[in-house]
Amino acid sequence: MIIGVLREAQTGETRVAATPATVVQLLKLGYEVVVETGAGDASSFADEAYVEAGASIGDPFDADIVLGVNQPAAQQLDQLRQNATLIGILNARLDESVVADLTSRPITALSMDAVPRISRAQSLDVLSSMANIAGYRAVVEAAHVFGRFFTGQVTAAGKVPPAQVLVAGAGVAGLAAIGAAGSMGAVVKATDPRPEVADQVASLGGSYLSVESADVEVSATGYAKEMSDDYNTRAAALYAQTVPDIDIVITTALIPGRPAPTLLTAEMVASMKAGSVIVDMAAGSGGNVEGSVAGQVVETANGVTIIGYTDLAGRLPAQASQLYGTNLVNLLKLMTPEKDGMLVLDFDDVVQRSITVVRDGESTWPPPPVQVSAAPAAAPVEAKEEVVKKERKPLTPTAKLGAVLGAGLLLVLLVAASPAVLQGQLVIFALSIIIGYYVITGVHHALHTPLMSVTNAISGIIVVGALLQIGHDGTLITILAAAAILLASINIFGGFAVTRRMLAMFTRS
Repeated sequence: MIIGVLREAQTGETRVAATPATVVQLLKLGYEVVVETGAGDASSFADEAYVEAGASIGDPFDADIVLGVNQPAAQQLDQLRQNATLIGILNARLDESVVADLTSRPITALSMDAVPRISRAQSLDVLSSMANIAGYRAVVEAAHVFGRFFTGQVTAAGKVPPAQVLVAGAGVAGLAAIGAAGSMGAVVKATDPRPEVADQVASLGGSYLSVESADVEVSATGYAKEMSDDYNTRAAALYAQTVPDIDIVITTALIPGRPAPTLLTAEMVASMKAGSVIVDMAAGSGGNVEGSVAGQVVETANGVTIIGYTDLAGRLPAQASQLYGTNLVNLLKLMTPEKDGMLVLDFDDVVQRSITVVRDGESTWPPPPVQVSAAPAAAPVEAKEEVVKKERKPLTPTAKLGAVLGAGLLLVLLVAASPAVLQGQLVIFALSIIIGYYVITGVHHALHTPLMSVTNAISGIIVVGALLQIGHDGTLITILAAAAILLASINIFGGFAVTRRMLAMFTRS
């Protein structure tokens, strides 16, 4: 089968559905690839580069499979051959007219923005790929407008404080923004209605600002849900208290299929310092910031710049095209099980079913819901929690005392029954267990790995003891000593290797 790569008709679109690198991968699947003239020019991919990769330059509308970024224009759809398969970001979830238009044509249409958020579909998730780029680019755009350093500095001319950055929404775009701003030296804070992202924010060096509300719960879909009035009131109070001290705010809150929620009101924006910057990544869906304009930069009366660009991912066209093209390759790998260049649409596969908008001219939209959360049903969870609570029920003081006395009695009996030579060693062994227990349990959990890497190296004591046993009478003793030397040596070298790797994490190249 032939794959055709379209030149995007949408004004301002810089991405392309295939790059020379992804063309090579498509050819390995058994397909022929035809690229429309100038399709990759805006992404800095010349026609010659596609030819060198093995594609041909020609008419993509005669292809069996047509790849695009956005929904093709009406005149482009009219040129598609009968029974062709169109793959792109069709936005069927947001625009019902798209489904009606596609259904009127004898084609099959797959919408990449409808990929379910399940583990095995992550490599196809275009929304995550583009959100990752957009989050990074949002920080770059803010830095371009912001009039100071992001990182704090102490210079001969004076001290420069680090920029204070607030990221509203810690999804893929938000986490990318947190990582980018943190790597530039800013002090980053983040909010999100999903409490499970707190650890992710912390892992990137940010501080998680929680909104205490009963409406906060673990997400079952991978997306943030529409929150209650109580939560919104508490969140508004948090923003009103926080934003006056913030230099840069990046908002990413979006709910699939619904207008973006308003997070920052005009009063909050007015409370910010002159020179502050807001990047409203949801401007194209109504905006998270009152006063933002889709596709434009607005400066308020108090000197705050509000950036409402809707093409943040497209502002890194080469990178965005490569990631999007890779998402398409992964989809075609899934749909080409024999790698023979023949596309197979399997409706038993939840991923393929979810992205299919039209099949052979018949509407299949909307798809059946997909359970993306691994969490069990409510009743089993409660039962499980009860079991866990019973298992973790702390011992009573009487039970603890009984356990200690029992262990002590067992040790006394063991010592009494042991030879005189062994009695002293047993006492030392028991004391070392007690001391080791209190030393290890008193260490913070974050230090367990470096601690163990060092203590493993102390296995040299075992090596010395085993060396002293080699050469004594008895083949069994020699074999046991040799095994002890081998295992302890592995522990020693492994301990130092782990220690070295951990120290290297804190070394700047």
